[in-house]
Amino acid sequence: MPPLHAVSPAAAAAPPRAHSAARVPQRPGCAPERPTILSSSTNFMSIRAGPMRFCTTPLVLQNSDKRAVLRHATIEEIEAEKSVIEDQARERMEKAIETVQNNFNTVRTGRANPAMLDRIEVEYYGTPVSLKSIAQINNPDATSLLIQPYDKSSLKLIEKTIVAANLGVTPSNDGEVIRVTVPPLTSDRRKELAKTVAKLAEEGKVAIRNIRRDAIKAYDKLEKEKKLSEDNVKDLSADLQKVTDEYMKKIEAIQKQKEQELMKI
Repeated sequence: MPPLHAVSPAAAAAPPRAHSAARVPQRPGCAPERPTILSSSTNFMSIRAGPMRFCTTPLVLQNSDKRAVLRHATIEEIEAEKSVIEDQARERMEKAIETVQNNFNTVRTGRANPAMLDRIEVEYYGTPVSLKSIAQINNPDATSLLIQPYDKSSLKLIEKTIVAANLGVTPSNDGEVIRVTVPPLTSDRRKELAKTVAKLAEEGKVAIRNIRRDAIKAYDKLEKEKKLSEDNVKDLSADLQKVTDEYMKKIEAIQKQKEQELMKI
């Protein structure tokens, strides 16, 4: 074991000799309030560090010879994205409202209405087709409908399909035409039809919510592509919810109107 060399008190108390200092390089815009200095001498090494500040320069991504600076979307860009997505959502919601209204028209009241047969599909030569595409439907009076098929061989098939649809009407086939008699609504029948209306309204609301979900996905995709920030998406989603609420109220309004029709007649 090599002998230990003692350090004289004078040497230990003496100031360090041959100091060398190295400054830690800093990025532009990231200089500390006091520089960090590494000092060394023959007797010891000391580290003096001051508080550091965060960088204020933009973060730059290096990709071979190309440099891309990350930035937030401008107000104009955000409004443009919002306009496209929200307009598409509104257009689809309008179509959903039309579908609900058409479905409500098929729910009969006390008066005969050709629209009550709009959802009837006949298995015509193995293919389901709408009744109005293979027959002429007239409304001769307030309590009956007259169905005249273009192909008389389909009379029995049409009659059977109407009965199976459970519309609460009575079809009769005279070999030439089918007459559908619409009886007055009973109290029990009104309640059944009100439930049908409520079900159709809920289907419409589900369609509206699905449209909103698709629009939110479109915003999320833009966030992943760094075209929108998280805060942008939150704000746009809040605006989209207002549009959704608007169309929900439209469905509730036409539902209430239909229910009132059932109660009056």
